[in-house]
Amino acid sequence: MLEGHPRAAMFDLRDRGHASPFEQLVASLISARTRDEVTTPVCLRLFAVARTPAEIVALDEPRLVTLLHGATFPEPKARDILALSRRILDENDGEVPGTMEGLTAFRGVGPKIAALTLGVAFGHEAIAVDIHVHRIVNRWGIVAASTPERTMTALEAALPRRYWIEINERLVPFGKFVCTGERPRCSSCLLLDMCQQVGVTAAR
Repeated sequence: MLEGHPRAAMFDLRDRGHASPFEQLVASLISARTRDEVTTPVCLRLFAVARTPAEIVALDEPRLVTLLHGATFPEPKARDILALSRRILDENDGEVPGTMEGLTAFRGVGPKIAALTLGVAFGHEAIAVDIHVHRIVNRWGIVAASTPERTMTALEAALPRRYWIEINERLVPFGKFVCTGERPRCSSCLLLDMCQQVGVTAAR
């Protein structure tokens, strides 16, 4: 059903050799409100120049903004990436925290970014809920939650832990190309029989 479509960016980057906690943290921050088709090449361009906190802080802010060109909000993201890189060096001996609390203490890092970093880089069981995961599981009727944060809490109670990491990898491309926000492709969806189609008013 998804053959030939682009993969979720963090998992794609992981399999391209950018699986370190720092690279995944930075890439997840870059991905915020940026399409995966843009996120991946922007991250590859950045990581060709700098892949560690020390290499990032060696860049000046204008150079980093240039490297982030194409992503949404490159200026504030550059500031946040520089700030967290300095804190990782100064406060954590160059190591990325491996906890939700430690990651969300960085400016610009919310629960989704932290969960992606924990799941993809550390292999810790964490559910990363973006707009696609939030929309799909509520549309299916598995949960009924008004925000991604509440969806994450509901999924933690409903979903077996062995699926926590991969749900984002599976549902992001599914949400982009099949179970879309407007006029989802219900007629060709292989999962239609199990979907309650909550909130669907028009479909293809």
